[in-house]
Amino acid sequence: MGGAIRATIVTGGKGGSLSLAALMPGDPTRVGRYRLTGRLGAGGMGVVYLGAAKDGSLVAVKVLRPELAENPEFRARFSREVTTLTRVTGMCTVRVIEADTQAPRPFLVTEYIDGPSLADYIEEQGPLGAEMLYGLATGLAEALASIHATGVIHRDLKPSNVLLTAGGPKVIDFGIAQAQDATVLTSTGMTVGSIGFMAPGRRSSPTCTCRPSTACTNTPYSG
Repeated sequence: MGGAIRATIVTGGKGGSLSLAALMPGDPTRVGRYRLTGRLGAGGMGVVYLGAAKDGSLVAVKVLRPELAENPEFRARFSREVTTLTRVTGMCTVRVIEADTQAPRPFLVTEYIDGPSLADYIEEQGPLGAEMLYGLATGLAEALASIHATGVIHRDLKPSNVLLTAGGPKVIDFGIAQAQDATVLTSTGMTVGSIGFMAPGRRSSPTCTCRPSTACTNTPYSG
């Protein structure tokens, strides 16, 4: 993919890394064999922590929220996310290291990507230039082709779910992704996704089968 993204991430650290916040009261300090050192982010279903293995290697640990851990539907959704992410392999997504969907609080461990999200990068650095935008578009097109080739639709592709790395963009957060051969867990008439980045067809009709991925181009770019 375009060398502009590589140069930006590798040289000078422009754009920064994923923001790390301190652990909050009630957060676990250890999950499985990993020591948790801070928060990388949080969503409706889980919290993502920065973890460290015994050898010092860093990982990202997503843990189901405690208030959802006893809910069979959310446990099933979390389990499906693990299955989906394991199914989608390649350079376009983070590598799954291990998971335990039967734990009192189910968790998913993936490789840690030391790079900013597209949303954070634009907030800090402003609109992308033409060369970097071309590299991003090329990398995302390759990522979506790889994801769709496995029969998976992400359903929540947006700047905060795209990480910028030296090797190209990586798509994360498959919490509401849908495998085409999987049982649908969404209630009838319920629309899932982030409203600002949905395909117009999905906003007007929850049963629309169009792939919403291309709607993520609502982000302000230069050029």
